[in-house]
Amino acid sequence: MAANPRRLLITLLLVVAAVGSLPHAVAQQAEDLGDYRVHYSAINTSQLSPEVARAFGIQRSTSRALLNLAVLRKRDDAMNEPTRARIQVEAVNIAGQRRDIEMREVTEQDAIYYIGTFRIHNEERVTFQIEVDPDDSSEPASSFRFQQQFFVY
Repeated sequence: MAANPRRLLITLLLVVAAVGSLPHAVAQQAEDLGDYRVHYSAINTSQLSPEVARAFGIQRSTSRALLNLAVLRKRDDAMNEPTRARIQVEAVNIAGQRRDIEMREVTEQDAIYYIGTFRIHNEERVTFQIEVDPDDSSEPASSFRFQQQFFVY
């Protein structure tokens, strides 16, 4: 029986979260934004299995990266709850070249996350500006930024 590609992607993203210390391959981080916690990671799309890439229409390439975001509402019982949000991402490299990254919502059972792909070059350092506006929040949108260097091999 063939593996479910969505489950493979969720598994991959969980592995990314667990092994965020892999050099030059993966960055996994989180940002606290008031009542919400945003987990984010960026990986080279060549790290995706062909089945996962095909299922999500993602081009596997050493010159493309995948940005993944998950927005969780903090709860007192430490079981943070996935929530829908409007996400805007702008990426800028050190040369000032801008890339708007269109994020797609993916839902699977209780998981909600957002993915988007973009072109990268070897040793390129990209600064991401992320704006998050959770659907269940009456507060204004929050934003944060992070920087990552990509390696093409």
